Amino acid sequence: MRSTAARTRSSYAPDTRAAAAPRACDSPGCTAPGAFRAPKSRDALDQYWWFCLEHVREYNRTWDYYKGMTPAQIEAELRRDTTWRRPSWPLGHLGALDDLLADPLGLLARRRPRPAPPSEEAPPELKRPLAILGLAWPTTRENVKRRYKTLVLAHHPDRHGGSPEEEEKLKDINAAYAAVMRALRAVPG
Repeated sequence: MRSTAARTRSSYAPDTRAAAAPRACDSPGCTAPGAFRAPKSRDALDQYWWFCLEHVREYNRTWDYYKGMTPAQIEAELRRDTTWRRPSWPLGHLGALDDLLADPLGLLARRRPRPAPPSEEAPPELKRPLAILGLAWPTTRENVKRRYKTLVLAHHPDRHGGSPEEEEKLKDINAAYAAVMRALRAVPG
């Protein structure tokens, strides 16, 4: 392990290699030192020309990163730069991670509506609740919720001056809703 003095000396000391051999300007016929770097091309941004101040200014005046690109290529380049050239995905998606994550128990899966049982005839205990809600079998949880909200608004006693008949209808609607939702939760899938 290196000593603290050796680490400090090498970490903060000026680069003596650069001072020992100054670069010459890469412009043809120029003998001035090349103290300013400029990228060689759009495809080689990590490779540089070294110019003197006069020639780097001239190079910068003529440099056009997008030269030779179509408008569609320029747009794609700007979009990649928006995310610092890192991959991104729409919100709510894992992108490439979706394929990498194995989830045999379904713990990471987003909630999906459970399908109704394959038989077309409603179970006997659901025939009356479905009739009260005005739904046909098979149905989904979303359909049941939508119908329930509509019926509650239509039959709420407050909308009918405290009517006891509407109150009884609302109790039946609540019981039917609970029975159908309980049955749909029990459906595997």
